[in-house]
Amino acid sequence: MKKKYQLFDLSQKVDYQKELLSGLTVALALVPEAVAFAMIAGLHPLTGLYAAFMMGIVTAILGGRPGMISGATGAVAVVIVELALHHGVEYVFAAVILAGLFQIGAGLFRLGKFMRLVPHPVIFGFVNGLAIIIFTAQFDHFKQDGQWMIGSEMWMMLGLTVLSMLIIWLLPKLTRAIPSSLVAILAVFGIVSAFGIDTKTVGDISSIQGSFPPFHIPEVPFSLKTLEIILPYAGVVAAVGLIESLLTLNIIDEITESRGSGNREAVAQGTANILSGLFSGMGGCAMLGQSLINISSGARARLSGITAAVMLLIFIMFGAGLIEQLPIAALAGVMFMVAIGTFEWASFTVFNKMPKSDIFVMVLVTVVTLVLHNLALAVVVGVIISALVFAWDSAVRIRARKHIDENGHKHYEIYGPLFFGSVATFNEKFDVQNDPEVVIIDFAESRVVDMSAIEALNKLTERYQKANKEVHLKHLSEDCRKLLANAEKVVDVNVIEDPNYKLVVDDVK
Repeated sequence: MKKKYQLFDLSQKVDYQKELLSGLTVALALVPEAVAFAMIAGLHPLTGLYAAFMMGIVTAILGGRPGMISGATGAVAVVIVELALHHGVEYVFAAVILAGLFQIGAGLFRLGKFMRLVPHPVIFGFVNGLAIIIFTAQFDHFKQDGQWMIGSEMWMMLGLTVLSMLIIWLLPKLTRAIPSSLVAILAVFGIVSAFGIDTKTVGDISSIQGSFPPFHIPEVPFSLKTLEIILPYAGVVAAVGLIESLLTLNIIDEITESRGSGNREAVAQGTANILSGLFSGMGGCAMLGQSLINISSGARARLSGITAAVMLLIFIMFGAGLIEQLPIAALAGVMFMVAIGTFEWASFTVFNKMPKSDIFVMVLVTVVTLVLHNLALAVVVGVIISALVFAWDSAVRIRARKHIDENGHKHYEIYGPLFFGSVATFNEKFDVQNDPEVVIIDFAESRVVDMSAIEALNKLTERYQKANKEVHLKHLSEDCRKLLANAEKVVDVNVIEDPNYKLVVDDVK
């Protein structure tokens, strides 16, 4: 019997050196990100670090594809900042738990398949916007107390950052045995330590010293009032987390030429958020930047994600003093290179080859992502615009070929779907006053799609009836017949039975 759920693929060949070193690299990159996102949300830095550990370990084990990294993210931080400000951290924990329940529900009801509706221009725009956000976010590291560094301090930061970027770029040309990002971090750390260079470190942002994430049931009243407060935030966190996670999964699928499970990832994200809320974490979702660090370092199995989470916990509990000495310049260099590698430079080369509508959607999603820093909203806007463009294109493409048979009956052979967008064009095809007494509308190459189409047929029938003429529908597919049968009180038309005709039916299961 075939297993329906397999935790680990034991047949997969695992390169333990790459997995362990990739996990260590990701763990080092997670520290400043988790701290920064927690501070954006107005929370203690440890809530971000605890979330990074819990999200990372759970999704690495249960997630929809190996190699993906989850943790505390900016997309979630900007959603919960108002909740944290007005109601406190306990309500944040409660909202994260509720968001996790929503995500598990989405996975169990197999809603991950709806990510197929996201067009490629939207993914291009999402990736490009996120790459620019990652790149510009590093600029804050070049500031002190909100002001740009000046003099030798700035030049030292720039020099160390450029050095780490050069190592990441050049080392893979020589060897891929060790992740270039890890070598860059260790090399810059070694130079700073050996020469006693005074530069900004992780410890200058915040202390990361802590214990094992404490189990903690949110101290909020269990009442409808609490539900009213946290429900809107939980819904947005769940949506943002799923959209960003499933898009990241699709992107990693393309890079690795493999296929993950969106529904399994949704359940894993939900489980991770529930545990994050119960273990004093701010919640999160998949992280494209860290996932790309992991994949580019050669990781392909779950071991790298587990290693990253475990190493992060070790840093928090035992290695805070050492990690706090890491130069921010090294980590900024890593993230700069991630942003450069994330950006879809190929999107520039296809500008002249893509339809103008696709270019507009791609640019719009990028701009919305940059301006609002809301990845979920950017994707939703892109999908809506793409759907409207598709509806318009389908509407203007509806055609009607006309002829009169030997019995004097006029035939209208319809091409293209009949739906709300094409109703107006459909009505213009008919000449009620000059048509003969019998009119046959042939739907062999068309379909009646929605209620607007049914209403259009009803009004057309009424126009012919007032002119004392008959209308017959021919070659309707089974689903169209069912749609008309369900709307008998709305529309009254004659359907010509044609048992010898091979009906057009959906082949989508």
